[in-house]
Amino acid sequence: MSTAAPELVELDAYKWCKEITKKRARNFYYGLKLLPEPRRSAMYAIYAWMRHADDLIDEQGDRNIASSLLDEFAEHTRVSLTGIVPCNLPMWKAFTETVSRWSLDPAPFGMMIDGQQADLEARPITTPDELLQYCRQVASSVGLICIQVWGATDDVARDLAIERGIAFQLTNILRDLREDLEMGRCYLPSEQLKSAGISTQDLLSWLHGDRCESLVQGWIDVAHEAYGRSAPLDEMIDAECRPTLWAMTSIYRSLLDRIDRNPSRIASGPRIRLNAAHKTSIALRARWMARGG
Repeated sequence: MSTAAPELVELDAYKWCKEITKKRARNFYYGLKLLPEPRRSAMYAIYAWMRHADDLIDEQGDRNIASSLLDEFAEHTRVSLTGIVPCNLPMWKAFTETVSRWSLDPAPFGMMIDGQQADLEARPITTPDELLQYCRQVASSVGLICIQVWGATDDVARDLAIERGIAFQLTNILRDLREDLEMGRCYLPSEQLKSAGISTQDLLSWLHGDRCESLVQGWIDVAHEAYGRSAPLDEMIDAECRPTLWAMTSIYRSLLDRIDRNPSRIASGPRIRLNAAHKTSIALRARWMARGG
């Protein structure tokens, strides 16, 4: 694999993807910018692809229009994975060059699109297994793509990347519980709510707080366990990529720790975030690691 920067013909496209990542990635950008080239630009292109997929679902009020756009996106992705740029948008130019340069497996991209389709159709999540499968689709798929760029492709690394993705997505789901409920979407399994004797409205108002906390705590524990099981992944990727994975994981694990300290906060009050000082400390530590510290 060449260590040169992306070809000059693609620089504008990669710059466009970098700007999208900088504006929209928030927690991820801190880590991604630590990567050396060409891995850094590859991850910007991959993030821009994922962001575009999310926006097709989140920004369309008409489900039929969103469905048509997602079908078009899936077809463009299929074409791009063959090495052909499907249209002139900068993201597709950078994405096509990236998947070709790194010989990326098409399967995780299909998983991600399946997850977007599930969100578009608002498929109800009934059982814990369905929730875990959704996490694999929308987040473990990302992990499987990342580790190919970061130098780990064996089956053990793949399994651990799936676990890390589950941990990340469960953290997202718990953190965004109130916003999702207000939009009529509940990712916590309906079977569990029924068994606990609570409704989605009860969860939103934290009525029967002990029952709500017990349900949420169960998923906090699942996420903690997934972070723990996936810990060996950090040593399986190339050394120059470890600060990035460490920073991203530290941010999300810190969010989960905050939720764990007071689960009721996810149903009321401001969205749980890390303050600037906490993020800065993680960024500084990651930079120190990247310099061989």
